[in-house]
Amino acid sequence: MDPIPTRITACFQALRSRGEKALIPYLTAGDPNLETTFAALQVLDQSGADLIELGVPYSDPLADGPVIQAAATRALSRGVTLGAILQGLRRLSLQAPLILFTYYNPIHQLGIPNFLHQLRQAGCAGLVVPDLPLEEAGSLRQAAQAEGIDLILLVAPTSPPERMGRIAQQSSGFVYLVSTTGVTGERATLEKRIPALLQQLRQQTPLPIGVGFGISTPDQARQIALWGADAAIVGSAFVQRLAKASTPEEGLQQIAHFCRALKAALQEVTTPEC
Repeated sequence: MDPIPTRITACFQALRSRGEKALIPYLTAGDPNLETTFAALQVLDQSGADLIELGVPYSDPLADGPVIQAAATRALSRGVTLGAILQGLRRLSLQAPLILFTYYNPIHQLGIPNFLHQLRQAGCAGLVVPDLPLEEAGSLRQAAQAEGIDLILLVAPTSPPERMGRIAQQSSGFVYLVSTTGVTGERATLEKRIPALLQQLRQQTPLPIGVGFGISTPDQARQIALWGADAAIVGSAFVQRLAKASTPEEGLQQIAHFCRALKAALQEVTTPEC
């Protein structure tokens, strides 16, 4: 008997059966405040997001660019904690699978079993830990699998093919392809090597591939899909809209409009049914 698919796997299977690509927005928890974050998750869930990534604010976010770093700093200055985030998530009921993005230190502080138990209780379906190297991911991966949570690993554009394959084999749910060297952030143009990286990674894994870092417009999301990605991951552009809005309500309206525009662009790209 085949194992029951995780929520993330089931989501991608449903999208593929309809010939659709996935939109994965990212938010930083606690910016401008936690109540707005929880409202924003619901707005995205109702505005075309297929999965949603939620970042835990951290004091030394090595993979994050200036927009997300600033959002994390603001959230931390208001006393936002992982515990408060997970507690608040329990009140929500989202259709889109929720992926928590956190650095490893908060996991270490709680202990892997306790952290994953709380993650499951909060309704999270997936986990991204950007500073966790492949060689040290085994225990977390196995424990997450036992909780029905996908540990999604990142492939850097500088990864040689052999390492790319090893990362893909250990990832679950989907593989997160980082589109550019450096940190997150909006960029005017996409890296020209993305199609080659997608093709190379596609030869290594049957898992869906999501591309993130630097996607900030509907046209760029559409291009990523045309190049063969299964999902477009968009972060700083959402975080920026919430941060720059004059009121939380205005920010929620802006991200709803932007989310619908991104999803509409992705729906222009169809794939054959499996």
